[in-house]
Amino acid sequence: MALLHPNLLPTFNSKALTFPSIKFKPSLSFSISRSHRPPPTTKRFTLAASAAETVVAQEEAPPTPQSEKLGVVVKAAEKPRLVLKFIWMEKNIGIALDQTIPGHGTIPLSPYYFWPRKDAWEELKELLESKPWISQKQMIILLNQATDIINLWQQSGGNLS
Repeated sequence: MALLHPNLLPTFNSKALTFPSIKFKPSLSFSISRSHRPPPTTKRFTLAASAAETVVAQEEAPPTPQSEKLGVVVKAAEKPRLVLKFIWMEKNIGIALDQTIPGHGTIPLSPYYFWPRKDAWEELKELLESKPWISQKQMIILLNQATDIINLWQQSGGNLS
């Protein structure tokens, strides 16, 4: 026979069953008479037992020190970027537009437009104008970059060196 500490045992009286370590809200009341029979279903008992276990678990949880602060570093989400891609050849230069989404990859937004076979700059401009989500400022920057690369290609005569 195991000896138990008297403070850990439930207190029985004719009016109510009480547990010193469990506190219930005043709206909840449990009364048990000596001739009490268990309810016909176990669902009620299970719900009452789980509520009591929750209260005990909350009381036994160690308090967290408020002076200790946890440091969480949240990296700012990078915005999708528009990227010009080039194919540098001796007799042509190809220009294409891609959208790079950090962490997900690249989405091609256009085919390669080849200059001087066609007016690649003009085709790129029409493509940019057809995309309402590309701002006027972004469009100007991209077209200026394309112009700089085409001019560089012309000056080098298609040679990379």
